[in-house]
Amino acid sequence: MAAGAAEAAAAVVEVGSAGQFEELLRLRAKSLLVVHFWAPWAPQCAQMNDVMAELAREHPQVSFVKLEAEAVPEVSEKYEISSVPTFLFFKNSQKIDRLDGAHAPELTKKVQRHASSGSFSPSGGEHPKEDLSLRLKKLTHAAPCMLFMKGTPQEPRCGFSKQMVEILNKHNIQFSSFDIFSDEEVRQGLKTYSNWPTYPQLYVSGELIGGLDIIKELEASKELDTICPKAPKLEDRIEYETFDILEDEEVRQGLKAYSNWPTYPQLYVKGELVGGLDIVKELKENGELLPILKGEN
Repeated sequence: MAAGAAEAAAAVVEVGSAGQFEELLRLRAKSLLVVHFWAPWAPQCAQMNDVMAELAREHPQVSFVKLEAEAVPEVSEKYEISSVPTFLFFKNSQKIDRLDGAHAPELTKKVQRHASSGSFSPSGGEHPKEDLSLRLKKLTHAAPCMLFMKGTPQEPRCGFSKQMVEILNKHNIQFSSFDIFSDEEVRQGLKTYSNWPTYPQLYVSGELIGGLDIIKELEASKELDTICPKAPKLEDRIEYETFDILEDEEVRQGLKAYSNWPTYPQLYVKGELVGGLDIVKELKENGELLPILKGEN
C-alpha cells in the first residue's frame, strides 16, 4: 500500500513558475494534461489533491499537475482562474475543458472521457464547430426562457448570476438554467454563437435578450414582464370545484355527521377530508398544503 501511494504521489507534478508550466505543456503535448489550480489555505483543494493522486494511479497515461494559483498569477490570469479548486484539461498544448469547484465525480468522469477520446486535433475541419453550433441552438431552445449562468439558481457562483436569479424570481418568471462551469465548450462557444462575451445570458424562445444590465433596464421600463414567460400561479395549477351548502340543507347537516366535522368551510381531496380553515392555514405555513392539493400525500 505504501509503495502504491508513493507511486500515485510521484505521478502528480507540482509546477512553480509560468516558464515551467509552458515547458510542461510542450513536453506533455501528446497526452492528456490535467492541471489543478489550488491554494494551501483551502481544505477542499487538499481533498481534491487526494482525488487527483488516486486518478493518477488509475490513469498512468494521463499527466496530472498541481499549480498554486496565487503563486503563479500570470498563468491564473491567462486562464481566468477566479476560484479554487479549478481544473483545466489540455491536449496538444490547447485547453479543451474546464471544471470549477470540488466535484470529485465530475472530475473522474471528465478524466475518463478525455483519456479515452484519443488525440485532440485542432485541424479537425469545420465539423466540430458545426456540431457545437447545433448543440448551442438546442440548448438555447431547451426551454421558453433559458438562463446561462455561473452555478445554479440555488447556488449561484457569481454576484451577477445571483442578481439575475433574484430578478427573475421576483417577477415570477418561469425559467430553466445551464451552469456554464459544467461545460467549457459551451462556456466559450456561446460567447461566439451570440456575440456576447460575458455571463449570465438570458434567452427567450432561443433569442438572446441580454445580460444583467439589459435585464435591469427591462425591469425598470416594465418590459420584462411582457417578454419573459410567467410561472403559473397556484390557483391556475390546482383545479377545484365548490358546493354551496346554503343551497341544500340536507347536505349541509348531513356532511357534518358524515365527516364528523361540525363547521364550514370543509376541504376535501380525493374524497378525504383535509379540514377547515385553521387546518388549511397550518398546512400552508408548514409547506404541506401544495403536496396535499396535488394529491401527493
